[in-house]
Order: sequence, then structure tokens, then C-alpha cells
Amino acid sequence: MDGKKRANIKIGTLVDIVLKKDQKSGTLTRGHVKRILTNSPQHPHGIKVMLEEQNQVGRVQEIIQ
Repeated sequence: MDGKKRANIKIGTLVDIVLKKDQKSGTLTRGHVKRILTNSPQHPHGIKVMLEEQNQVGRVQEIIQ
């Protein structure tokens, strides 16, 4: 599922994000959403979230179901 719409993302959802340091390589990091940091209903680069795992912050590329 697409990670560009805030309504698709809930706390605890398993997602793949791209960290700021990995934007050029496109390496994805998998984890569970701890906080949703983007306030707008959608974002062209993905909704920014914080993961429960090591409090990593990045933009959601894919929602895992």
C-alpha cells in the first residue's frame, strides 16, 4: 500500500521507510510506526514517521500488511 497518504498509516503499522542518509541509495528500513510526524493529509515523498525500533525517522515508502 502507498505511504503517501496519512490516512493509510496508523500507530503500530509495519512499514518500510527510507532514512535521510539512505535517500540516494534507496535502502529501505522496516519497522513499526511509533509516531506520525507529517501533519498534512498527503506528501509526494511519503509521510514522515518515527519507528519504534531505535527511534529512526524517515519517509514511508510502503505499508506492509
